[in-house]
Amino acid sequence: MRIDKYLWCIRLFKTRSLGTNACKKGQVKINDISLKPSREIYGGEIILVRKNQINYKIEVLGIPDNRVGAKLLYLYRKDITPKEEFEKTELLKLAKDYYRKKGTGRPTKKDRRDIEDYYDTNEEDV
Repeated sequence: MRIDKYLWCIRLFKTRSLGTNACKKGQVKINDISLKPSREIYGGEIILVRKNQINYKIEVLGIPDNRVGAKLLYLYRKDITPKEEFEKTELLKLAKDYYRKKGTGRPTKKDRRDIEDYYDTNEEDV
């Protein structure tokens, strides 16, 4: 089975074309070698997939005939992604929240005028 179809069948990507694009961008690897979407996949191989800033490590247990239901995924793949990969994303979320709250954006024109007025009044006091 083709690697792009396999990634779609085991529900790693929502559509087969997303799996194909990931292969073309070099986000899918076996033995640190980027794969073409047409590469055949066999049981026992370990696939590295970079998706949403997480490096997933998946062991191929079997080849499904069609797209598999979520309850049957354990028959065809084994997720051996280290816990550290998921912890990195939690740290990234915390780091982003530290700098700017979600939805605050750039200062408005009124905010900028208030800031300028504040600095002007402080310079006069000195």
